[in-house]
Formats: sequence, structure tokens, C-alpha cells
Amino acid sequence: MWKRLGIGRACACRIERSRRLFLVLGATQLLAATLLLAAARADDGASVTIDNFTFSPQTLTVAAGTTVVWKNNDDIPHLVVANDKSFRSKALDTDDSYSFTFTTPGTYNYFCGLHPHMTGTVVVK
Repeated sequence: MWKRLGIGRACACRIERSRRLFLVLGATQLLAATLLLAAARADDGASVTIDNFTFSPQTLTVAAGTTVVWKNNDDIPHLVVANDKSFRSKALDTDDSYSFTFTTPGTYNYFCGLHPHMTGTVVVK
């Protein structure tokens, strides 16, 4: 095929490498855009941080269908446990996160399974 186009083999190899490079760059940009969108979603107010033995915000109001992400910024493990047992995380070490999608309106009280004095509420409208 390259001979028909009047292109030498070395030139054809460079074109092929360039094509692969563009494909890799395109895939990388797509991945980066996906990660940025995911980060933006986590920052849209549907997130709770765990820091210094507190959940912040302590009360979060979201629409039904929203996924709430809890992120442990503390230097010790924590658990996120619903009072009504509708959700429960594994032990979250530093920088670990847990997410749960609230599909039914209501008030969901939760606490830390390791430090029960830590409490929070998610209100789903």
C-alpha cells in the first residue's frame, strides 16, 4: 500500500508511530477529562469529609438519586454506618473514601462505627 502511495518504508513507519502516538494522546486526554468530571461531581456538595473526629458538613441535603462520598482525611480509621443499617462502609484509612447513592427521600442519620460520638445526617429530598 505504501508503495502505491509513493511513500518509503521508513516514512511509513514514522507515520504509523505518529498515528499510534495520537491515539495514545487522545485516550489520555479522554481519561483525564473523565477524571476531572468525576472530581467535579465529588465537589458538587455531595461529599462529606472526615477530619479531626468530625463529619463535615454534619448535615447534608441532597436530591434523591444523589451519590454521597465520604472521604477520610483523618489520620486514623473511621467507619460510616447508618443508624437504620441502610449503608455501612468498610474501615476507611486515611484518604480512603466510601460512596452511597440515596434513592429514597428521607432523613438518614449515621455515625462512625469506631467512634460512635461522631454523627452526621443526610437529608434526601
